[in-house]
Amino acid sequence: MTTPRIANPPHIVTLVLLAGIGALSMNIFLPSLPGMAEYFAADYALIQLAISAYLGVIAVLQLIIGPLSDRYGRRPVMLGSLVIFCLATLGCLLSTTIETFLIFRFVQAAVAAGIVLSRAIVRDMVAPDKAASMIGYVTMGMSLVPMIGPIIGGWLDSLFGWQSTFVALLVFGVAVLLIAWRDLGETNMDPSDSFTEQFSAYPELIRARRFWGYALTAAFASGAYFGFLGGAPFVASELLGLNSAQVGMYFMAPAVGYLIGNFLSGRYASQVGLNGMMAAGGIVATMGAALALVLFGVGLEHPMSLFGSIALIGIGNGLTLPSANAGIVSVRPRLAGSASGLGGALMIGGGAAVAAFTGSLLSMESGAWPLLIVMLVASGLSILTTLYVIRRARTVGDLD
Repeated sequence: MTTPRIANPPHIVTLVLLAGIGALSMNIFLPSLPGMAEYFAADYALIQLAISAYLGVIAVLQLIIGPLSDRYGRRPVMLGSLVIFCLATLGCLLSTTIETFLIFRFVQAAVAAGIVLSRAIVRDMVAPDKAASMIGYVTMGMSLVPMIGPIIGGWLDSLFGWQSTFVALLVFGVAVLLIAWRDLGETNMDPSDSFTEQFSAYPELIRARRFWGYALTAAFASGAYFGFLGGAPFVASELLGLNSAQVGMYFMAPAVGYLIGNFLSGRYASQVGLNGMMAAGGIVATMGAALALVLFGVGLEHPMSLFGSIALIGIGNGLTLPSANAGIVSVRPRLAGSASGLGGALMIGGGAAVAAFTGSLLSMESGAWPLLIVMLVASGLSILTTLYVIRRARTVGDLD
């Protein structure tokens, strides 16, 4: 299969930044959550909506962003979303009540365009096998952002307060907007005739069983990580006694793991194949979750028992997600934007549900057990859905 020649394709660094700003907006202020709850005089469960409900809004937006980009092009949708994100970040920074903050926080979810469209743009530019490798390299570079994000956030919070993390987000958002304006050429060479045409394509995607296999694999794999995002700040600060700067440092562990997994994915995906990489990733992630459960079970309740084990989940996700995402947008190549949006909605929406569920279960009485069990179950389910994809591929090949 050939791909159309694109006059001004974006540099890979631009794609990394577009995807990275979405990741940064999720985790830079994680070390600040306990302090923000105190500042706004709100329960942790309420301030945690800045993560779980935010992910839910991102999931819904991805259903719209994909078809919009298929109809009107990747460039205008991406630039408009970045403008909205920057304005909403300013609103978060100036908020004085938890209600106002959460409203602007949810509007910030427009940055989901970077997550959706970086994948669709890659698929516009290259064929499926190469797409898996390129997405691996994009997400490998992107993983540097969440690696340093919590560190920067914890450091800024300890020195200047939680508002400083949103100043950093605003500066980064404006910088990425300017870079995208100059470098992001249009890659959608075959736009659809109407916006509603793309929504009418969703039933075709829904009927494709391999699409569901890839999408659910991505959803369960990322669910383990989003469950971690929903529960780890509480476990780290309240149960393990870490301060915001220490929390930021330990949050490097899953990001380093993800970086390693992405590198391996970029290096070997075209040789091993999408399904083989997903299977390997699911096994590694499940081993990491099981290790954390065993260490806490024998009484080793140390930060490294949690974060060191989560590094394995990061490696597993780094192996799984590039191939799962490449599969999502390759089942129906002419619907790459819509497939990326729907697949991303399932992935992020599932992650939001897992994060909210995990956060609601955690308390001083429960300890870390709800978090550990949720991560183990989610990682295990990603193996099962990968096995379904493999079985389906052997049965009907690429026909569904």
